[in-house]
Amino acid sequence: MRQQTDRGKDSKPRRITAEQVAKAAGVSRSAVSRAFTPGAYVDKAKRERILFVAQELGYRPNALAAGLQSNGRSNLVAIVTGDLVNHFDSEILARLMQGLNAMGKWPVVLGGSDDISEADVLGVLGYPLDALILRGGSVGESVATHCAKLNIPVIVSGRNMQTEGVDSVCCDNERGAEIAVQQLLGRGCRQLGYIGGLTYLSSDQERRAGFEAAMATAGMAPVAMLQSDYSFEGGYAAVKNLLSQTTEIDGLFCANDAMALGAMSAAQKEFGLKVPNDLAIIGFDDIAMAAWPSFNLSTIRNDMDRTVSHILRLLGERLDAPDKASETIRIEPQFIARGTH
Repeated sequence: MRQQTDRGKDSKPRRITAEQVAKAAGVSRSAVSRAFTPGAYVDKAKRERILFVAQELGYRPNALAAGLQSNGRSNLVAIVTGDLVNHFDSEILARLMQGLNAMGKWPVVLGGSDDISEADVLGVLGYPLDALILRGGSVGESVATHCAKLNIPVIVSGRNMQTEGVDSVCCDNERGAEIAVQQLLGRGCRQLGYIGGLTYLSSDQERRAGFEAAMATAGMAPVAMLQSDYSFEGGYAAVKNLLSQTTEIDGLFCANDAMALGAMSAAQKEFGLKVPNDLAIIGFDDIAMAAWPSFNLSTIRNDMDRTVSHILRLLGERLDAPDKASETIRIEPQFIARGTH
């Protein structure tokens, strides 16, 4: 059984409504609603008739409207993410989406690049969000102010935002960089260099500060301090340029794994260096690719599972208690020894 819908010559078919199902099934609109509501009473034969007609017409209840009517929640959670070319961002996004789905939430992903603007974020606030998870490092704290006015909880991941009512989950980046320097020095390296990422991101600022502090504590000065863009290609180009000018470097700390993998490839392919004998390299994040046998990259683990677990916990607690005090979680970094140091 098919029902014709009214539409103009050039218009697209509209979504089938509960009223249309009720009319085709010969029942009331409320009977259709009860047929799709778990636990609601409706005669068995009538329910079967309604569900059959609904399937034939292609009707599905509006879950968003139903949620807002029942408990005031849409189950929509926006995730503002950074550049998904960055393997860490893409891997943690996948874990976040899986975790939100397990909570019965529907992720709305916004971004996918590092140049996402505040206006882009404010645009999604027009939807009835349950919460906003902010992973875009360049978005200003004023976004949290807008969310507060709309009673939309904000969970910040990847940096610490000192704003009332905002919860933060972030790796202890400075400590991670200090561990990397200690590991390189412990191996016997004395000529150390640093390759950082995008300077406006707090993660790079903290990792650079940790590297410089650890070097100062050791009474040493870096051979080179370079900035790149967190990409494999950026790391490759930075080391190619560096080693073209000097070979007085035996240890390299890169602010993320992608750049470390690019640095390792450039050292081996462009200059025939052996890693780690000629040049020891340590990355940061511990993305899945770092453990591949062809790379076997030593790195600082920025634990994704623990990060996502804390984000989801904070989200649930914030939804249950909107006025609770802000909480900041610092994830302890861990050195993962593999074959490049």
